[in-house]
Amino acid sequence: MAALTLRSAVRTGRSPLFGWYLALVVMLGGLLAVLNLDQLQLAATTKPAFWLMFGLAALAATRAFVTTGARGGPVVICPTLCFTFAILLCWDLGAAIVAQVAAIALVALRLKHTVTQAAMVAGQYALSFAAAYAVLLVGKPDPFGGHGTADAVRDAVSVAGAAAAWLAMYALLTSLANKATKVEQSWRQAAGGLGYQTLFKGALLLLSPVLAVTAHVNAAFVPLIFVPLYAVDRMARLSAERDRAARVDLLTGLANRAGLHVRFADLASRRDPDGGLGGRRPLALLILDLDRFKQVNDTLGHEVGDQLLVAVAQRLTRSVAPEDMVARLGGDEFAIVAADVRDAAGARALAMRISASLAEPVLLDGLQIDIAASVGIAIYPQHGADFASLMRHADIAMYDAKQRGDTAAVYRADSDHHSPHRLRLLTDVRRALQVRDRGDITMHYQPQVALGTGEVVGVEALLRWRHPTRGPVDTQELVHAAEHTAVMQLITRRVIDDVIRQVACWQQQGLRFRASMNVSTRDLYSGDIVSHLSARLAEHRVPAGQIQLEVTESALLADPNRVLATMTHLSTLGVDISLDDFGTGYSSLQHLRKLPLTEIKIDRSFVGGMARNSDDAAIVRSTVELARALGLRAVAEGVEDAYTWQLLAEAGCTLAQGWYTARPMPADQVPLWLAERTRSRELAAVKLTADAALS
Repeated sequence: MAALTLRSAVRTGRSPLFGWYLALVVMLGGLLAVLNLDQLQLAATTKPAFWLMFGLAALAATRAFVTTGARGGPVVICPTLCFTFAILLCWDLGAAIVAQVAAIALVALRLKHTVTQAAMVAGQYALSFAAAYAVLLVGKPDPFGGHGTADAVRDAVSVAGAAAAWLAMYALLTSLANKATKVEQSWRQAAGGLGYQTLFKGALLLLSPVLAVTAHVNAAFVPLIFVPLYAVDRMARLSAERDRAARVDLLTGLANRAGLHVRFADLASRRDPDGGLGGRRPLALLILDLDRFKQVNDTLGHEVGDQLLVAVAQRLTRSVAPEDMVARLGGDEFAIVAADVRDAAGARALAMRISASLAEPVLLDGLQIDIAASVGIAIYPQHGADFASLMRHADIAMYDAKQRGDTAAVYRADSDHHSPHRLRLLTDVRRALQVRDRGDITMHYQPQVALGTGEVVGVEALLRWRHPTRGPVDTQELVHAAEHTAVMQLITRRVIDDVIRQVACWQQQGLRFRASMNVSTRDLYSGDIVSHLSARLAEHRVPAGQIQLEVTESALLADPNRVLATMTHLSTLGVDISLDDFGTGYSSLQHLRKLPLTEIKIDRSFVGGMARNSDDAAIVRSTVELARALGLRAVAEGVEDAYTWQLLAEAGCTLAQGWYTARPMPADQVPLWLAERTRSRELAAVKLTADAALS
């Protein structure tokens, strides 16, 4: 039921070849019509059934509508071809061309197409009818002149051959038109569009012989064809609506994820004229998530929220190039495939342009609503060789931008918690956690020393993992990969088990000091850590006061209420809680007042700069004073020289931890280090006494 296919490029951009192509097609089509006017005159003056068929073709033109082809191209659907090809079979070429041109003119008027478009399509149809007519001249079908089987087969083959010739010529002319108008198509798009059109046009062409025979036998039966045609028309419209719904977001009219995928595949399959990246054309995929959209929905209602989404869709469409595609992925998330963006700098510039277009408030229900969006950027093929990978990486970049408070962020592999490398790392650490005897995962301990007395009052337990093939794995890399997965809880359980067992072992050796261990945000979101810790303390008969958990500021800010509940249970158990890396986050005094803390650990970035930077020294002194005022211990991390030790002691800091005292060491070396330290301190005391006596 397809009548003509019109490409947007005919409307927007033409090459110098287009004028020649248009002139040639129109001239040849017009020449064919003029040379066969005698056929038209004969049919018009002697065959009343011709006018009936002509009128029905014109009536069918009023049913024309535009849909989308299988590969996303616009296609005009109209049943006129059924009648005009029947005219060709009954009254030859001239009559068919004139009837089809009249129908095309009506379709162009109804759908507001230009004269240029209508002229080009009319010429294409005229040449296609000429190809079919040539086959009919060779086959000379005459269904009423012969009655044998051979005659019937010859007539059927001739008509089928004419239909095939029509389709082949039209496909060739459509391809030439795309070349002339510089419409760039991948072979997938061309194949998909051809199959979509062939299905409809072929059905109409093969239905036209029925009309031709009916017109010859009894023209009064010809209008009855509208009954099945109406049913086919309705099915075509429903199919078009279903196909459109599968590729289009119904609220905004933008493409959806499926439509975006089709567009990406078409653009990615084109060759890069510059020949870079192995001939693959670079593209940019941008994913946008509106900030604070939920507040609009909750405050003003979903209807206003929908209006806001429509306004955003319109602004995004105006901000991109004609070849780009804007899609709504769902909720308040949009995506853009940018065809002319070749690198991250260009994609950032586009993101800034989009952000500027959204900056103007939207007036809804008498209220001015501000819009802002976080944009994630991924570049094809640099950040992904397929649509799914590129979408995932752009999504990761978008969340990266949202967490940093930036307008846009380009994908970075180190932000991807689910890269193949990290997935393999998680698989390997799971295996290592299950095999305790092999010793791949161990704990090292770094002493914490009282600045006032020099007494060792505690140690911090630090995880170490030696991979079977990679060797030592950086702890930060491991934690970064595991913290958003269930593996983090397995690691924490292993640390708790090993540390409490080691504290019990030291107790049997007569060593009693506190052991600190780090826990993640995920560990504090449930009460499992409380029950597991309580069970292990009871099993090894270790007092709860000899165990301390270190929590980072980011863990407190993630979900303070959930974290507070778990920390309260831990404090009730008798376990000390330390706020680690203090000063690097954004924790407020309210957190320090509410949380059951016993200690603040001043981050090494401030402690290490005390000796050289007066600002760092002032921050450390202020933090020590704050801890003292709140009744908390102040522990300085990263103490690496005697001068820093002295400055901390003068500031009144409670404990120091760093290489100046000792590096992290395996558990079996801690007693030896303590014994050596005790001997050194005793010798120093004896020497000091002797020096005093001599003086």
